[in-house]
Formats: sequence, C-alpha cells, structure tokens
Amino acid sequence: MSVVTRFAPSPTGYLHVGGARTALYSWLVAKAQGGEFVLRIEDTDRERSTQPAIDAILEGMQWLGLNWDKGPYYQTQRFDRYKELIDQLLAEDKAYKCYCSTERLEKMREEQMAAGQKPRYDGHCRDNPNVSGDKYVVRFRNPQQGSVVFDDHIRGRIEFSNQELDDLIIARSDGTPTYNFCVVVDDWDMGITHVVRGEDHINNTPRQINILKALGAPVPEYAHVSMILGDDGKKLSKRHGAVSVMQYRDDGYLPEAVINYLARLGWSHGDQEIFSVEELIQYFKLDDVNKAASAFNTEKLNWLNQHYMKTLPAEQIAPQLQWQFDQLGIDTRNGPALEKVIGLQADRVKTLKEMADISRYFYQAVTEFEEKAAKKHLRPVAKEPLQKARELLAAVSDWNAANIQAAINQTAEVLEVGMGKVGMPLRVAATGGGNSPSLDVTLELIPQQSVLQRIDLALQFISEREANS
Repeated sequence: MSVVTRFAPSPTGYLHVGGARTALYSWLVAKAQGGEFVLRIEDTDRERSTQPAIDAILEGMQWLGLNWDKGPYYQTQRFDRYKELIDQLLAEDKAYKCYCSTERLEKMREEQMAAGQKPRYDGHCRDNPNVSGDKYVVRFRNPQQGSVVFDDHIRGRIEFSNQELDDLIIARSDGTPTYNFCVVVDDWDMGITHVVRGEDHINNTPRQINILKALGAPVPEYAHVSMILGDDGKKLSKRHGAVSVMQYRDDGYLPEAVINYLARLGWSHGDQEIFSVEELIQYFKLDDVNKAASAFNTEKLNWLNQHYMKTLPAEQIAPQLQWQFDQLGIDTRNGPALEKVIGLQADRVKTLKEMADISRYFYQAVTEFEEKAAKKHLRPVAKEPLQKARELLAAVSDWNAANIQAAINQTAEVLEVGMGKVGMPLRVAATGGGNSPSLDVTLELIPQQSVLQRIDLALQFISEREANS
C-alpha cells in the first residue's frame, strides 16, 4: 500500500511553529516510504479564513522546503461532494435532521452541567417522528454501543466508549458541512493512509472513525503529536517571540536550521543532533516521537543556525543574506561578493540578520564612529600610527591581505609601537567600530581608496576632538 500523508491547516493565521513541525513529520513519513504528501487548506470557516493567511502558509511551506506532491486542495471548492455524502447518510438513516432550537440546547447543557454531567446532545430528535420545522441541522447517528479503539503511533492504544460521544452535527442550518465531516470525506477521497496532527485532535478521532465506518471508507493510521512549550515551560505563544515560521526567516535563521530544530523537537535518533534532510528521511519514524510535550530552546536553535552558517556552501546562504541586506536598504552591488562576507563573519554571529547588520561597512561609507570605540581608540596618540599606516597602505600596489598585513606590520616597526596601537585605531577608522574579523582580510574586502578616505575621516575626527578639548 502506498503511503499518503497530508498537512491540512486552517487559514486563519500564519504558519506557526507547531503546524510546521506537524507538516514536517507528515512530509517525512511520506518521503521515507516513497509516498505522497498532500497539502489541503481547510477553509470552511469563511469568517476567519483569509487569502493573506493562505499565502502565509504556502510561503512558509516553500521557505522550509516542504514541497507537496498534490494540492493545495480547498475545502470550499468541495461543498457539492460533502452535500452528496450527507444526503447519502440521511437516506441510509445514518444521519438525521435535528430541529432543536438554540434555546433548548443551551437549557439542556446548563441542566447537564448543574447535575455534574458532561454536556452532550440528548438525542431528542434522533428517533422522534413528531419533530419538524423549517430550520434544522444534520446530525450523525453515532453508535450507542461498544467503543472506538485505535493504535496511535505516538500514544499507543486509545479507546473511547461510544456512549461518551454524542451525535455530532455534520451540516449546519445553512447547509454548510462541519469541520469533522469535511476532514473525513477529504481523507477518504484523497487516499490518506497516515494522519499526523496535534494532540488537540485526539477527541475528534473517534468521531471521525465512526463516520468513516458509516461511509464504508478505510480508516487511516493516526499519530497525535504533543504541544510545544516555550522556554518558560508554558504553551508556546506570541509572548515567546517568533512563533510564525516566516518570523524566523525575518530574524535571520536558515531554513535548514529550522527544519533540523523542529525535527528534534520531540524526536531523536540516538545522540545525533545535526541532521541533513536526507538523514531525516532515512531515520525518521513516527513510533520514535516522544509523547511528552517539547520545550522550545532558542539557544539550541541559535547553535544550530550558526552551525549551518559555517558549514553550508556560502553560495547557498548568499540569497538569504541578500534578503537581510535588502531589508536594511543596503545596496550590495558595489562591494565584495556575499560569499566572502559569509566566510569572514559566519562564526561571529548567530543569525544572518546580525551578519548583515555588522557587515554594513563593506557596502556603506563610514560617516561616523561608534562612540565607545572612538573614545578609546581615536585619541591624539593614534594620530601618528594612522598617518603612517595611511602612507604605507597608499603605497600598496596589489591590494590583498598579505600586502595589507605587511603595511600594518611595517607601521608598528617604524614607530616602534605594539600592534594594538596601530591595529585598533585602524580598525575603528575602517569599519566605524571596534569589532571586525582579522584586519588584513577585512580591509582586503574594502576598496583601497575607501580605506584611505576612512582613515582621513578618522584623522579629522581626532583633530576636531583635540581642538575642542
């Protein structure tokens, strides 16, 4: 039997971390067994479903590399199919029309709760020939005896007594089908063999299984993943920062790092921490997913992100870094290749957003200096080293790291001062601040004329400070 899995988000918001992990697990199950991965948009909630949310979900899936084999299917385009099967269940007496008013249902629930009972429909219209009216909902005739049992890949054997399940509404009074019914029909029509979803759907599963059986449809295998907690042990929410997948892109994370991190958020393979997508496909098994809730750890994600920045081919990272520069409004066309900047900066930052921010001086003229760095290093005592360094750097005919370093060394030798007395003022002059990679390779990526202009600006800065002191 060919494996077919699905990811079926409701487009009421962005693609969040929990949904992305569910999509990833579902995708891995299909890829590991040479099956198909279906994307389905469950947009029957017309009031809350929006096109921007659909676009955000598709963008998030594409950014993560979770390509789908079929879809996206939209439930709102399948209403004729749902109606056909609702009519069939009514004709077979596996569903019935319920004419109960909202007032009656509310009063019934209040009385049940007051008596300490679980609120559920009392079956008033189930076999009552005396009820009628213009307005009705359609309820599924749930079995009243026995139980529903299924073996969950993550949680093991789960059993629900049918007496605990009331007669579910499968069509509203306006004729639109309800979520639980649409899901059942879609899973059947799309040949879904494995349903991977959040633990909040466990209570829906016995209801859906009963409807599947009433339709004569095969029952898929189920796996219900636990929720994700924030660093503080509470349910992951907006207050924990980035919960939208695209927020991680905005914050400078690589999709490879996010995929690796999400896979490990509840699943493990020995002590291995770092997995390529190929390894995930090879090793991932639903039965190995932990049923305990997983705690999000931003430090671990940062560590993974830095690993991928340092180890992935620079040309693979460059487009993502370019996006960050674009957000900062920095034109990178007149400057070093991004691949060279990545090679210099990857082990100095945790995210590409930080990398773009600290690499401005490669593409933008230095017009001012960091106050703290200038106060410490652009003092009158730095004037002579800067002047000599400028003279020797101006004489360099082949602008490369070795020749630049030779000029810096020669400056220190001629003036008989330590390297720090030359290097630090020169670093602040060239980059505007006190932190950069090794000075020779940093200056190599800045045009020679720009370096000389920046030294002139630093010398002017020192002179002005002297005049004002």
